[in-house]
Amino acid sequence: MSLAIAGSVLFSGKAIVVKLAYRYGVDAATLLALRMAFSLPFFIAAYVWTARGAVPLAAADHRRLITIGLLGYYAASYLDFLGLQHISAALERLILYLSPTLVLLMSALFLGKRFERRDVTALALAYAGIVLAFWHDARFEGGRVALGSALVFGSAFCYAAYLVLSGQLVRRVGAIRLTSYAMTVSALAVFAQFLLLNPMTSLAQPVPVYWLSLLNAVLCTVLPVFATMLAVERIGAGRTSLAAMVGPVATIGLAYIFLGEAVSAWQVAGTALVLAGVYVLSRADLRPT
Repeated sequence: MSLAIAGSVLFSGKAIVVKLAYRYGVDAATLLALRMAFSLPFFIAAYVWTARGAVPLAAADHRRLITIGLLGYYAASYLDFLGLQHISAALERLILYLSPTLVLLMSALFLGKRFERRDVTALALAYAGIVLAFWHDARFEGGRVALGSALVFGSAFCYAAYLVLSGQLVRRVGAIRLTSYAMTVSALAVFAQFLLLNPMTSLAQPVPVYWLSLLNAVLCTVLPVFATMLAVERIGAGRTSLAAMVGPVATIGLAYIFLGEAVSAWQVAGTALVLAGVYVLSRADLRPT
């Protein structure tokens, strides 16, 4: 549980870093390419370390891992970066946390999983909080909020599919090995897209963009993706996605501190409900079996 929450809070910082970088006029494809360029050495090193002496992957495993990489940290990240050009960081994070519902639905429809009453209670509390906080942004955002919201919802869908597919492989392949493989695939896809859409000269950015990209890579990418997959390995995709709903709370606070975004009474009330949902889930995990 603590791994899922830590990963969610670190992921939340990504939206803040991206919004700060956009102030320098950098486009989404370039920013994503810089993020993955700084991240890739960590993932290659982790894969080489975990693959030594491990059972070789079957052809079917390679296909699934490539699919996971393209969904989770290529399509999801690119759609998210595009959406952040149109909506606030707080609203982006709130929409992304529709993914727990999508994870539960996919798991029920395709894997036949059933979830306990406490999971449903935690989900209901957390989503009541998200609706309250979303209402604030929906009323006061500009006219491009619909486009930005649709792009970020597409990101949430891709990330939910990534978690469900990962949950089927992670115990056999290993959390670090799976994450490193998938993230390497994602990085290569990002680089290919960048070369198709952007001239190499677009990599020439103000120095703060490089520092922000390095921060985004280490604190908001490498550490949280490993923490999240380790959580999936231990408590499953559904419970991990539910625990991660603390993320919107972190983003609202970070956006207030670093971006000067207003915090309304609606968001404070929503925060309380989200924390209540996470508390229900954590208390359930502490019960003796």
